[in-house]
Amino acid sequence: MSESEETEKECDSANTDESTRCLSQDGECNQGETANVAQDLLAEIESLKDKVLRAEAEMQNVRRRADKDVENAHKFGLERLVQHILPVVDSLEKALEAKTKQDDPVIEGVELTFKLLQDLMSKESIQVIDPLGEPFDPNLHEAMSIVENRELESNSVFAVVQKGYTLNERLVRPAMVMVTKAPNEE
Repeated sequence: MSESEETEKECDSANTDESTRCLSQDGECNQGETANVAQDLLAEIESLKDKVLRAEAEMQNVRRRADKDVENAHKFGLERLVQHILPVVDSLEKALEAKTKQDDPVIEGVELTFKLLQDLMSKESIQVIDPLGEPFDPNLHEAMSIVENRELESNSVFAVVQKGYTLNERLVRPAMVMVTKAPNEE
């Protein structure tokens, strides 16, 4: 066996990975250089592991965002339709409030139509906001006027001008209300 083959064999036994094996030009193994190469490779491996983990995390985030967007599209896809239907609901309510005869077939038809519409809205998670007597909530109510009233608690709704609606707990239209305040004492 030649001298360079013996040196190469010693280097192989010191470090079996071919990518980290080094031979100097005169055929001797340089341990310091091998250690540096090994450290560089380990650092690169750690860097690549980190990049892979970050890429996987980013993909999971993209999937979650896409799933949430699809879920919101299903949940709130009806929002525009609901906004267009609400004036019809308001008109049917006003027609029923103004009825004069009890046994009128037209009124019965309007009542049945209104009931069907209410059932449909309930089925689609469209909830009515009718805050009469409740405390004023600026997130759900729009104050049309403020009136002094000694009999009712201050900052409570004493009249509903127009009912509000939510779709899957998201406000579609705020309730238009009249709010009380304590009278000024002079």
